[in-house]
Amino acid sequence: MKVVVGLSGGVDSSVTAYLLQQQGHEVVALFMRNWNDASVTLEDECPWIEDSNDALMVAQKLGIPFQVIDMSELYKERIVDYMFDEYQKGRTPNPDVLCNREVKFDVFMKTAMSLGADKVATGHYAQVNSTVDENGKEIFHLLAGKDNNKDQSYFLCQLSQDQLSKALFPIGELTKPQVREIAKEIGLVTADKKDSQGLCFIGKVSLPQFLQQQLVPKEGEIVEIFKDSPLFSVEKPEFSSKEEELEFLVRKINYKKSDGKVIGKHQGAQFFTIGQSKGLGIGGHKESCFIISRDMENNIIFVGEGHSSPGLHKKALKIDNSELHWVREDMKLENGESMEVMARFRYRQSLQKAVIYQFENAFYLEFDEPQSAIAEGQFAAWYIGEELIGSGVIA
Repeated sequence: MKVVVGLSGGVDSSVTAYLLQQQGHEVVALFMRNWNDASVTLEDECPWIEDSNDALMVAQKLGIPFQVIDMSELYKERIVDYMFDEYQKGRTPNPDVLCNREVKFDVFMKTAMSLGADKVATGHYAQVNSTVDENGKEIFHLLAGKDNNKDQSYFLCQLSQDQLSKALFPIGELTKPQVREIAKEIGLVTADKKDSQGLCFIGKVSLPQFLQQQLVPKEGEIVEIFKDSPLFSVEKPEFSSKEEELEFLVRKINYKKSDGKVIGKHQGAQFFTIGQSKGLGIGGHKESCFIISRDMENNIIFVGEGHSSPGLHKKALKIDNSELHWVREDMKLENGESMEVMARFRYRQSLQKAVIYQFENAFYLEFDEPQSAIAEGQFAAWYIGEELIGSGVIA
C-alpha cells in the first residue's frame, strides 16, 4: 500500500513514517510549508526552515522520497483570515481543528491521492478502525489515543467518514515516551525535539502579537462584575418544554458598564478570550480576575474575581444546526431525540458527563456539572466511550 506521510519535522510524524515502513508500506514524505512570514514568530526562530531540514534528514535516514509543498496561500485564506475574523467578532476559534479539516485532511489529502497514495498518515495520538454494518456498509470509528495525556482525537472532531477512510494514525496506540524511545533506538534527529507549542503550522507565535498584525489596538475599559450582582440571582421560571429550559441555560447576560466597577484599561477586547486571566494587569484582589464577557461594540471587558465567579460558569451550550457535524452520521439525532454522552469543549479538558438534545431550531449540550469558560467559536465534541461521534461550533 502506498502511504503519504505528512512529515512535520517533529518526533511524532518521524516515528509514524518509520512504523509504516516497518509494516511494509511504500512510504512517501510530504512536508507542508504553511507560513512564510517570520516577523510574527518569537525572536530568532524560523521554525519552518528548521522543521523542513529535520524532516528531510528523517526521510534520508529512512530512505524514503521527500518533497516540500507550499500551502501558505491556502492556509492564510482558510485558517488565518478566519481566525482574524472570529477574534474581531469576539469569538474564540480553534485553528488546529480547522487546520485538520481544511488543510491536512482536505487539500493535503487530495494532493497525496493525486500522487497515487492509498492512504494519508499523520502523527496524531488518535486511532481509527472500521466495522461493517448490517447493510454491508463500512463505518469508520475515530477513537481516542492510548496515551491519555496526549489524546488528540478532539483536534480531528470535524473529520468526515470519507476522510477517516483514507487516514492512518500509527502512533495512536503508543504513548509519547514509547514514541521517543523508538526514535532514539533508530537514531532519528527528532528524538529529543520539543513539541511545537505555537499555532498550528506557524511555530512559536505570540498570539496577541500575531493578532495585532491585522486587528488594530484600541483602548477600552475593564469592568468588574461582583459575585453578589442581581444579574446572577435571576429566578428560574417555569418551563413549558425542555427546549425552553435549555434556551434559558445558554442565555447570554448582556452586562453594562453600570452593572459593575471600572478597575482597569485594556488595548482591545478582540485580543482576549473568555476565561482568560493573564495579561489583564489587574491587582488588588485576593484571587485572579477572569474574563466573563466582552462587549465588542463598546470595547469593554467584563471580569469576575476567582474561579467561582458565577459569570464564568454555565451548565449548557448551544450549537446552530448549520454548525453541527456528525463523524458518525448513522448516530445523528432526529428532532426531539436526546443521548447521554461524554463531552469536552477544549483540548486537554477531561471528558464531562452530558446529554445532547436535537431540536428543529438548534442543538444543545447540557452538562451534569456547570462548566467554566464556555466561549463562542470553540468546538464542542462528544464521545460514546472512547469514540468521538460528533462536534460543533458553540453559538
